[in-house]
Amino acid sequence: MRRRDLITLLGGAVWPLAVRAQSGKLPTIGFLGGATPSSWSRWTAAFARRLPELGWIDGRTVAIEYRWAAGQNDKLPALAADLIRRQVNVIATPGSTPAALAAKAATASIPAAALRR
Repeated sequence: MRRRDLITLLGGAVWPLAVRAQSGKLPTIGFLGGATPSSWSRWTAAFARRLPELGWIDGRTVAIEYRWAAGQNDKLPALAADLIRRQVNVIATPGSTPAALAAKAATASIPAAALRR
């Protein structure tokens, strides 16, 4: 997937948070990665740059909870469960089918956006 496709998909995944923003607490994006933060730094930076363009400012209008499995897919179910306990509004699973499957297995009520590089 090209960078532009990734950013467009992220924008579409984040938009439903606007409806939930009225509850008083910040809408929260759960970011569930199968790799490490350093290996995905380019993509998380693109994600962070795109959010303000869509009107979402980290810490002001949206919160982001990052969880990384560091290549250990057996950790993904526990990380997904942690995001659910934190009541995130959407889960982004960038470039990781195992992360997307862990999010899907953990909840049917929180939308997951499977993203590819």
